[in-house]
Amino acid sequence: MAVYTDITDEELAELLAEFDLGAPLSFKGIAEGVENSNFLLETDKGRYFLTVYERRVREDDLPFYLGLMRHLAEHGFPCATPIANRAGELIQRVRGKPAAVVSFLPGLSVRRPSAAHCREAGRGLAWLHEAGAGFAMSKENDLGQESWAPLFAGLRPDAERLKPGMADQIESDLARIARDWPRGLPGGVIHADYFPDNVFFQGQAFAGAIDFYFACTDAYAYDIAIALNAWCFEPDGSFNITSARALVAGYEARRPLSSAERRALPILAHGAAMRFFLTRLHDWHATPAGALVRPKDPMEYERKLAVHRSAPDLVLFGEGA
Repeated sequence: MAVYTDITDEELAELLAEFDLGAPLSFKGIAEGVENSNFLLETDKGRYFLTVYERRVREDDLPFYLGLMRHLAEHGFPCATPIANRAGELIQRVRGKPAAVVSFLPGLSVRRPSAAHCREAGRGLAWLHEAGAGFAMSKENDLGQESWAPLFAGLRPDAERLKPGMADQIESDLARIARDWPRGLPGGVIHADYFPDNVFFQGQAFAGAIDFYFACTDAYAYDIAIALNAWCFEPDGSFNITSARALVAGYEARRPLSSAERRALPILAHGAAMRFFLTRLHDWHATPAGALVRPKDPMEYERKLAVHRSAPDLVLFGEGA
């Protein structure tokens, strides 16, 4: 379970005294995620989520994340909405750590998305980009392309332990990505973690997105590349072109891609696979021993790197998308 901070009944009561959320009926930890402590709260007035921020999320960045979520909700995009306490504050404190209460978002994530789900996910991602276009704040992508080589420098021995010879291959990939990385693509606020477990459906229709704690300002096409990696690979490691076409078609139904964005998708997808490989490699050895959480396998993304390395044109599927 992804709970690093346990909360007592007394601490919950003290927190709720600052809100008008009603009397608590149930409160339990949520067994997803590896970054923060997450709880589902049910009161006699409704259902909410409480997040205690533990690891990569810096408190100084919370005004951006929480402000973005409110902005998206105010502009019609379905997402969990941060709730202010009676003093108008969005950021709370639990055991000295920053925390936030957000509204409950109905819907279900899917473990094995179909091409129809991918189309809807693409439509939802374009909707998110459109809704975020007027957000006044910006935030650099702390896990963007320029951060990957320095991050790997400290992880080289870990990569070699996982698979002999891997470290040199990653170094080669990093050099190629740095050489070919596109600049000047259309951009704005992106989700940057648009995985199936962060997207909700009702039936097969897109119902909303959650977990905006990697959101930042970057190229929209990079967000699409992250999604292609997350949604369009099969369990056997093969890339599902049908699902990829559906995802991009759903996206373009709301926001057509420029020719430069489309041409950039192969290197963006290679880079997006590198980003998640590196952070998973880091977490593989850095997860606190006392946390009841299993870090995600970096080798899943090492296999995706291998696909992009050997067949970069897979994500260029022509005008049929």
